[in-house]
Amino acid sequence: MVTGPKDFTVLGIETSCDETAAAVLRGAPGAVPQILSHRLLTQTEEHAPYGGVVPEIAARAHIRHLDRLVSEAMDEAGLGYADLDGIAATAGPGLIGGVIVGLMTAKAIAQAHRKPLIGVNHLEGHALSVRLATPLEFPYLLLLVSGGHCQLLGVEGPGHYKLYGSTIDDAVGEAFDKTAKLLGLGYPGGPAVQAAAESGDDARFKFPLPLKGRPGADFSFSGLKTAVRLQSRKLAVDGKVAPQDIADICASFQRTVGDVIVDRTTNAMKLYEADVSGRPLRLVTAGGVAANTVLRARLEGLCQARGYSFDVPPFEFCTDNGAMIAWAGIERLAKGEADALDIAPRARWPLAG
Repeated sequence: MVTGPKDFTVLGIETSCDETAAAVLRGAPGAVPQILSHRLLTQTEEHAPYGGVVPEIAARAHIRHLDRLVSEAMDEAGLGYADLDGIAATAGPGLIGGVIVGLMTAKAIAQAHRKPLIGVNHLEGHALSVRLATPLEFPYLLLLVSGGHCQLLGVEGPGHYKLYGSTIDDAVGEAFDKTAKLLGLGYPGGPAVQAAAESGDDARFKFPLPLKGRPGADFSFSGLKTAVRLQSRKLAVDGKVAPQDIADICASFQRTVGDVIVDRTTNAMKLYEADVSGRPLRLVTAGGVAANTVLRARLEGLCQARGYSFDVPPFEFCTDNGAMIAWAGIERLAKGEADALDIAPRARWPLAG
């Protein structure tokens, strides 16, 4: 059992994909924590020429920069390692090379300074990230949408999740990235597609709505991605698609994604309502795609129609970051939980069985 003061001070390390991040937080569940430092280095420029994340490049970047970012985070917080109550690091899921870099760094710090180690499930970091900005009570329904994940989960508290639906092929963030790459919009794809869609006609193209109207809350985006590719080929002249055509494709694609997400989330709401009968209804959207303002608006409208509150983490905590990992560490330390130093990194780690 971990003992200590009511407030826990934790260093969080995140290296699961293409962001190298470290943050120091102080707080306890039930209140908004103090973010004593928050350092993040994105690798966008290094991966942009390839139109996506290259695992080997990402791992090497983490090796080059993580020690410095950790030192900067500690300096900014004005603390020494002796002042910490624990060291939290992403232990998976993610690109295994990057996960190893962050977890081994955390292990070294924890062992050298005799501090508890918390190996955090990256998805749990996202699942709890809304509580960085508001002391939102459990339970709530979570729509987790990012580059590699697309899930609907009931969140009862740290370590307690029920899966209502997941993607059977591509994640929605992956569909955004591949659409952007196909249309020559660059990387990362989500912001690029949203920007292009602003000047487009979202009713011009009728793309397929994968799984819409079917029972359950699973997602599928592979067919939608294929439809975008076929439409762009039809419009191409000498291998190039006109700017207005690109804008219309992006707008139509984004509207279709919204239609699918609303349909699937509605089904999950019905399942969730049966599980939490008589309790307040809350929907939280987290992950990088949660930064998309159009999708946020669609979900907000759905919540208003069904009597749910709607919460999204602040923009800086939607994408991968060290603060959410530190906070997940605080949530677990408050329950008296920590991990042995032999915890293994994982490329795959479901949040709910």
